[in-house]
Amino acid sequence: MEVSIVVPVYNEEDNIALLHKEINDTCERCEYKYEIIFVDDGSSDKTYQIVKTLKPLRFMRMRRNFGQTAAMDAGIKAARFPYIITMDGDRQNDPEDIPKILEYLLEHDLDVVSGWRKNRKDTFLKRFTSRGANLLRSIIINDHIHDSGCSLKAYKKECFNGVNLYGEMHRFIPALLIIKGYRVGEVIVNHRPRVAGVTKYNWKRTIKGFIDMIAVWFWHKYAVRPLHLLGGAGIASLFMGGIFAAWSIILFLLGEDLSDNFQPILTVTFILCGIILFVCGLMCDVLCRIYYGSAIDSAYSIMEEFENE
Repeated sequence: MEVSIVVPVYNEEDNIALLHKEINDTCERCEYKYEIIFVDDGSSDKTYQIVKTLKPLRFMRMRRNFGQTAAMDAGIKAARFPYIITMDGDRQNDPEDIPKILEYLLEHDLDVVSGWRKNRKDTFLKRFTSRGANLLRSIIINDHIHDSGCSLKAYKKECFNGVNLYGEMHRFIPALLIIKGYRVGEVIVNHRPRVAGVTKYNWKRTIKGFIDMIAVWFWHKYAVRPLHLLGGAGIASLFMGGIFAAWSIILFLLGEDLSDNFQPILTVTFILCGIILFVCGLMCDVLCRIYYGSAIDSAYSIMEEFENE
């Protein structure tokens, strides 16, 4: 088994060495051919100084804090082996679960296996927020995953051919891959309480995650046909404008004074909105064709990269 373990880290000086030892011990015991990739997302503590002493390790250092998704995307793109494991750097994900999710992936002939933190060891507020987000995700995206926010996942490397992650999209990787036709499964994993460092999650990340969820929904439904959404809304608006136009004409023929009536105003409003929405749909359709036919620039830059053997 050839495995790349990708771990984004940010200000985890108290966790990084222990996590590396746990991952290394698990991979050695299972006799994997492996690489451990730590991606430092612009840490301001001693994380960088500590990782330089760890072996074996591939290390990537971002120029600044671009976010967990960008760090994960950089690590995934750098992975050399056909199977990729992603996990958090706070030691709440248990490296002992790596063999379990890899075996599940192989036994069920899947492309992705997502960890399910069924018994979470987080604060009440964090669990409450996560459950609300999972409920919204199941309604909007419906990816059939209980815990898409769990970073402990196993992938076949081919899943990321042509895939670029941005924003807070790391939570929705299973949904993105389902859109592309990959087979996704889920397995219950251990979740440990945080014993060192501080959580990086806050209300801003929650809002960003919700916005990205809407983006994934749009991508799932209308990525190759945005004209169906915007054009459909435009036609509906034009239809409403036509109704109010007919109403205005009837009132005019009946001798009504239309100067103080709302019907002519709504007629113009709906017709203009309909035209604008339809034109926007056409423009989005053109942009999608350009997107699918061109290379996409990366949203981050790497300052340093080295390998300890």
